[in-house]
Amino acid sequence: MPVAVPSYSAAVLHGPKDIHVESRPAFPPPDSHAQVKVVCTGLCGSDLHYYLHGRNGDFACRSPLVLGHEAAGVVTSVAPGVTSLAPGQRVAIECGIMCNNCNYCSSGRYNLCKALRFCSSAKTFPHLDGTLQDTMNHPIHVLHPLPDNVTFEQAALAEPLSVLIHAARRSTLSPGQSVLVFGVGAIGLLACEVARAKGASKIVAIDINPARLSFAKEQGFADEVYCLPKGDKPKNADEQLSLASNGISKALSFFNQQDGFDIIFECTGAGPCIQMSINAAVTGGKVMLVGMGTPNVTLPLSAAALREVDILGSFRYANTYPEAIALLSSGKLPNIDKLVTHRFPVEQTGAAFDLLARGVDEKGNMVLKVMVGSQS
Repeated sequence: MPVAVPSYSAAVLHGPKDIHVESRPAFPPPDSHAQVKVVCTGLCGSDLHYYLHGRNGDFACRSPLVLGHEAAGVVTSVAPGVTSLAPGQRVAIECGIMCNNCNYCSSGRYNLCKALRFCSSAKTFPHLDGTLQDTMNHPIHVLHPLPDNVTFEQAALAEPLSVLIHAARRSTLSPGQSVLVFGVGAIGLLACEVARAKGASKIVAIDINPARLSFAKEQGFADEVYCLPKGDKPKNADEQLSLASNGISKALSFFNQQDGFDIIFECTGAGPCIQMSINAAVTGGKVMLVGMGTPNVTLPLSAAALREVDILGSFRYANTYPEAIALLSSGKLPNIDKLVTHRFPVEQTGAAFDLLARGVDEKGNMVLKVMVGSQS
């Protein structure tokens, strides 16, 4: 008599705005893996690009793909010989699987590993499915146990939080430094939270969305905020640079910080904000490029070179989950739960993405982080 294989549900992207909730067989975890019941997944901007367009930048889906990479869950079984995890253990799921053999991995920079496969990314093929499913098998070395006082939703936020921890490490952010954040979406708000946890003396934010800026200030993420006025589209690159220089000068005067800020977290990826960020930094300051957006930007490089402003890239993260979980457990991120504004079950994943794309719900409430899963 054949043995029945248990099944689970997965939200599978087949094309732009085409998600099917499908039943799949749940096979036992292979060597050095654990099977995890995924409790919740936070939707990310890159997930939204795949949902809307079937691609994220240069990476187009070549086969059906399960999205999602900000997740937490419960271990339900482990492969034979696994002793570091046990069924019933609550874990955060780190979705980048590195080779552990190259120079980048051995030097602690596995985010740059050329063989790294990332759940929910179409960069590699065959694609590696993400976390918008009830159950998944995952390598044990990228499953991180949770303390009792960290919720599943907080643990899911350990992924975007890791992006900012990595950026803060790259910038060598130190207590007493001043910080300016461009963009107050979920990533920008987390930049504010990390800056505060690391002892920044002043944290301000710039955006074009008044509602988001009000939220950032009223909820305690930023000390002060500034809304960039909308202007005429520049005719050429030189005019754009001039507009950026004048625009940031007005913002710095508003903040009474005419000399600039020690650390700039550029979280928009928008060309004008990247240009402004260089003039927003103090002499000897640092600009962290966190946001992904405009692929090519004309920059005021002389303003950076002559003032020794460092422009630093930041890609995902490496070895950050332990610090992220410790921060979540410490109480040093008092505003973290305010980021989650909406929740959906896996069966309504398409509706969750549609809401994220709109940016506001039917009542006019702002959408920041949408969680999908059995807790939603």
